[in-house]
Amino acid sequence: MKKKRFCYLLLPLLLVASCKSHYEVASIQRSRIVVDSRYDAQPNAQAAEFLKPYKHIVDSVMGPVVGRSAKYMTAKRPEGTLSNLLSDIMVWAAKDYGEQVDFGVYNMGGVRADLPKGVITYGDVLDIAPFENKIAFTTLTGSDLMELFKEMADAGGEGISHAVRLVIHWDASQKVFTLVSATINGEPVDPQREYRIVTIDYLLGGTDKMSTFKKGYNINSPQDVSNNSRFVIMNYFREMQRQGKVVDAEIEGRVVIDNKDELTK
Repeated sequence: MKKKRFCYLLLPLLLVASCKSHYEVASIQRSRIVVDSRYDAQPNAQAAEFLKPYKHIVDSVMGPVVGRSAKYMTAKRPEGTLSNLLSDIMVWAAKDYGEQVDFGVYNMGGVRADLPKGVITYGDVLDIAPFENKIAFTTLTGSDLMELFKEMADAGGEGISHAVRLVIHWDASQKVFTLVSATINGEPVDPQREYRIVTIDYLLGGTDKMSTFKKGYNINSPQDVSNNSRFVIMNYFREMQRQGKVVDAEIEGRVVIDNKDELTK
């Protein structure tokens, strides 16, 4: 029995000793493989057959139509059609939560794809809003709100709803944007007044360089999955479809650079 035990103990030691080989990278080579529409022109039949059962499942989830879009929309700074639309949708949804808001914010970083023209599916909306961000409501004083608008100006603009108008200035010497003016429903921001804002819960922690959101209070942030921003967006599209409307958005001058020609110099 003692000899047998010795063999059992010796085996791990031998294994450890045998694993002490030293490897070094001798060289690194790379190549660029472009994956674009050319692959769609000549699909691999074997690969397509292999993926067929999975594609059917994915299509059944992603394929349902939720509405129609009047045009191709993008989110961009200082203002984009899609970022305008998403901010307005947040305001539209506020009534379902018993909220009356002054305006909405949808951060550029939360928009992950463009909106195609024509038929819009569940998958299209999921591409735009793939995260677990949920609709949320907060209150800021007017003085704090001006700080938030300054942060938006610093970034060159964010998604804001129809009520807001920001004028920002490009300082070519310092390479920074500064806030010139801000109005809500045509009125200057009152430092003493409280403003109710609808946004996504991700921003309430002061993320995406909008730290002023951390000063918010009277927060309403429902955490059920049904409150994810993508479902809010889909609800809007479905409601517009029910009313026979095609979803559209325009550039309205919500964020204006007063000397935008200087950006190209």
